[in-house]
Amino acid sequence: MVDMVSKDQTLLSIEQVERRVQEQTRAKRARDRRAEIVYPILVAAALLAGWELGVYALRVPVYLFPPPSRIISSAIANWELLLRESWTTSVEILAGYAVSIVVGIPLAFAIFRWPVFSKSVYPLLISSQAMPKVAVAPLFVVWFGFGLIPKVLIAFLIAFFPIVINTVMGLASIEREKIYLAQSMGLSSFDTFRLIRLPNALPSIFAGLKISITLAVVGAVVGEFVGGDGGLGYQLMVANGSMDTPLLFAGVGMLTALGVLFFWIVELTERLCMPHQEKASGSIGSA
Repeated sequence: MVDMVSKDQTLLSIEQVERRVQEQTRAKRARDRRAEIVYPILVAAALLAGWELGVYALRVPVYLFPPPSRIISSAIANWELLLRESWTTSVEILAGYAVSIVVGIPLAFAIFRWPVFSKSVYPLLISSQAMPKVAVAPLFVVWFGFGLIPKVLIAFLIAFFPIVINTVMGLASIEREKIYLAQSMGLSSFDTFRLIRLPNALPSIFAGLKISITLAVVGAVVGEFVGGDGGLGYQLMVANGSMDTPLLFAGVGMLTALGVLFFWIVELTERLCMPHQEKASGSIGSA
């Protein structure tokens, strides 16, 4: 009887400890989430305040370096223009990004699967990245005009390479023991790829996707610089030509916001596709 009571007390104490650990873990995750939001806001506010005070203290001309208050005023005054041009640029970014995914991931699978194809294509991929995209952009304008296609192609050329490289690295970076285990269980090559190799490569693939979306923003802006008749990149050139520096900074800020937004969407997609990865990182951080 005494032994049973002592066992019940032991089990109860273990449950209490586990409950306390879980509560502490949830509290730490909540603090970490708040810190991820609050700390960047505080740092940004401090930088903006220092920027504002520094410009007025040094009496820097507005056309050289406007204070944040003037930039915000310009953004408010031109919000319709910025939103309209942001939509144009967003279409170019997302179209180039989609093409880079559609071409890059199957190309990476082919490079990984067939060594002869890899030896034939990989040097060409390296050469395409060594080639300056700004130098190629005028050719796209000559071939395809001033419409959407040149911007999409430039965004694609800049964005697809990280997807290819990261996907190939993810597919190749699996432990041989997992492959041996799959073979011992009688899995086919397709099932081994679908159940083991592809899930193992997802973190690397999403890393390439997150890099690629930021590069797609750069590609779309480069296309608008070279042969654009609309978009934020085109408006940056117009503002620069008219010495409207506050509007120029507002356009840069809008481009930055677009890049952060698209990056966050890709990151959210990664968390939805790999919830186990999020739980694992949370358990490691709480240890």
